Amino acid sequence: MLMKIRLCFSAFICMLCLILLQPCIAQEKKQADQYLFNDSHFHLTNYIQEGISIQKMLELMDNKVARSTLFGIPLQQQWSYANSGDFAPDYYLETDAPLYYYSFTDASIAMEYRSLPKKQQDRLDPMITGFNPSDMYGVKHIERVLRTFPGVFTGIGEFSIHKEFVSSKVSGEVASLTNPALDSILAFSGEVGLLVILHNDVNFPMADEETKPVYLEQTLDLFKRHTGTTIIWAHVGLGRIVRPFRYGATPTGERLPSQVDVLEDILKDPTLSHIHFDLSWDEVAKYIVASEESLENTAKVINRYPDRFLFGTDVVAPPNEDRYLAVYHMYQKLWDVLTPEAKEKVTKGNYIRLFDAAREQVRAWEKANIIR
Repeated sequence: MLMKIRLCFSAFICMLCLILLQPCIAQEKKQADQYLFNDSHFHLTNYIQEGISIQKMLELMDNKVARSTLFGIPLQQQWSYANSGDFAPDYYLETDAPLYYYSFTDASIAMEYRSLPKKQQDRLDPMITGFNPSDMYGVKHIERVLRTFPGVFTGIGEFSIHKEFVSSKVSGEVASLTNPALDSILAFSGEVGLLVILHNDVNFPMADEETKPVYLEQTLDLFKRHTGTTIIWAHVGLGRIVRPFRYGATPTGERLPSQVDVLEDILKDPTLSHIHFDLSWDEVAKYIVASEESLENTAKVINRYPDRFLFGTDVVAPPNEDRYLAVYHMYQKLWDVLTPEAKEKVTKGNYIRLFDAAREQVRAWEKANIIR
């Protein structure tokens, strides 16, 4: 009898707690609904390691952006007096001087993040970027950062292999999709649970749109070698002048696939289910909203596979809210033709699912491998 009374009392307490929590749950849902998006691609600093403070970033997010990635840029633009004299370049297109890997960016991001109270930290996902993907010691850098700043990082990236105008300017060995150094980095990321944001152009700049993209096969081979690593392919492989490809007809009249066709082949392939795509950058938005055809083709694929796409701004140290939100508004035509479910997943839900899973896995690896 006493046991029954205790069980009934426990059940009553649980029910009471649920009733009392309902207003809080409703309030949290209302707050989540008011946000426009979660940002899967955000640079706090620029190519000379300057930018905005983390407090300024949170002000820009305010009640418009719920969660965001947090990373700088792994490359530093050299100021060569012999090249530009007194003009101090802050962007890679403003000088012929080289770029070099700037590893301190990770420590800088970690310290900015650690300066915040936990409630604000929970809105951010710092990423490790300051490694050289052509260096076999690159993986050691990533591990060292995790050991130095446990509890901070969720993934690696955005880092670049083939990138228009950038790759050729980087000092030292040119990064490659076939380099074992890259394989070691992706394998370690899979072991730890680090989410990977990879920038890799599918083609070289201003390539003929009706020829096979030069980097496509190597990219797919890389993905197939690392099925245990969750990878976000930044910008769907496009760039400022790396345009979407569409194969022409063969001499026999056979139609060869377009970029949307290849994208759908990846999405249908069960061995590539670990590959996701970020729709980020104003330079990519211009391709999607360029015509009714491109808009329709893009929306069809996303509506079929809504779990595989994330939205990101790819803005670099925006000075104000208008600049920060401009990219989101550039995609408005796309938002209008997506199903409500697809839009919610692309702009919010997929971020939560992927980054929360990565957080949990990385924290578990740190607990098992780092001696406090």
